[in-house]
Amino acid sequence: MYYKFSTYLKNTYGQKVYKIPINARGTCPNRDGSKDTLGCIFCGEEGTAFESYANNIPLREQLLSNMSYIGKKYKAKKYIAYFQNYSNTYLPLKKLASNIKEVIHPDVVAVYIATRPDCINENQLQFLQQISKKHQVDIVIEMGLQSTNDNTLTFLNRHHTYEDFVISTKLIKSYGMKVCAHMINDLPNETIEDVITSAKQLSLLKVDQVKCHSLYILNNTKLGDMYRNNQIVMGTMDEFILKTIAFLEYIDKDIVVQRLIGRAPKEQTLFCNYGRNWRYIVNQIENKMLTDAIVQGSKT
Repeated sequence: MYYKFSTYLKNTYGQKVYKIPINARGTCPNRDGSKDTLGCIFCGEEGTAFESYANNIPLREQLLSNMSYIGKKYKAKKYIAYFQNYSNTYLPLKKLASNIKEVIHPDVVAVYIATRPDCINENQLQFLQQISKKHQVDIVIEMGLQSTNDNTLTFLNRHHTYEDFVISTKLIKSYGMKVCAHMINDLPNETIEDVITSAKQLSLLKVDQVKCHSLYILNNTKLGDMYRNNQIVMGTMDEFILKTIAFLEYIDKDIVVQRLIGRAPKEQTLFCNYGRNWRYIVNQIENKMLTDAIVQGSKT
């Protein structure tokens, strides 16, 4: 049907692997005044790290505590350390290096690093390549993109372009590391044709993974203000399902799909997943794909 992240992990590491969120102190050029101070219109103060420990807890402690909890609950033995919030490569190299070294552990098989396409440079990649080789740990750079349409990126106040993503992707892959693109498939100003175009472009670029989101609207954000003032109108759940399926049809079959939909705390949101449980929506997508005999990459 589609190349699930769980399947990729089992095929790659021979067993279940659990992803542990790591919350490092940080910011991004869209918040610290380098490009803007307001951030992206959908981004809350946590920088998307809803499930993480507070960032004043030492990184090693976050890692070991999560490993202990998940290991006991799910009988897990291998893990991914995921630097989740904000733009983790938007740090001095010395600080980035310190953060990465804190989560190197015999049972950590990979380090995933969330960032922006305009926060990648060769000095960082040289260091990460050395860490990968020295400790036999995979490095995956997760870049927030959301859309390949520059008009949409402007609407979202991203302050980067699709070309920035293209340049960073090629640079990252030249150092032997993998790229994951974060995408939102129900942006209010995008059609199903826009979603298909994004899928085609990511396939041509040969990204390794995608992480799909629905657009949740948080309190105390620019997007929240727009939603309250009826400046944007969200589509329906059925439209989101059709867009997500179209996205899957047009991305290459070898691209790993980390997930199809995101989630956020109910108490912080004005709109999230059409008022339905995320698992329900995933089931609807998968059931329709099965019923209609749709598989990932069938239209590439």
